Amino acid sequence: MKKIALAILALSLAVASASAKGFEKKGFLTTKDCAEKGAFKDCSLDAFNCGKEGCSLNAKVVGGEGKDRLVLFVHDDGKYYNVDARKFPRSELDEGVSRNEVTIIGELNRRSNTIVVHEFKAPPPPKKSFFKGCL
Repeated sequence: MKKIALAILALSLAVASASAKGFEKKGFLTTKDCAEKGAFKDCSLDAFNCGKEGCSLNAKVVGGEGKDRLVLFVHDDGKYYNVDARKFPRSELDEGVSRNEVTIIGELNRRSNTIVVHEFKAPPPPKKSFFKGCL
């Protein structure tokens, strides 16, 4: 009986650790400041440079400490996850900035609510449309 209980415990721990490494969430990729304000598409581009909107007005702050504080806001959960992309090429992640339906796959650190990025999937770009009206 003990062997069966130990086998079940070992199997459940293996499944739990595998699910933490294969953590996948889909949402809107933005900065922490913009997610807290609820400004998603309206978030200014200087927030992606230094971490806060309007920071480009102060030349000392640009490229400063707040840079790269990206978060993934998940609409279903109503909360955001910090994104740790130190082990992932930032140039690839920039493709999903200020876009919805971005999928981030990685490890979840529950203490800091951070996803360590291993893989990233951006949605396809919007379809081009032709304007058929009068200006």
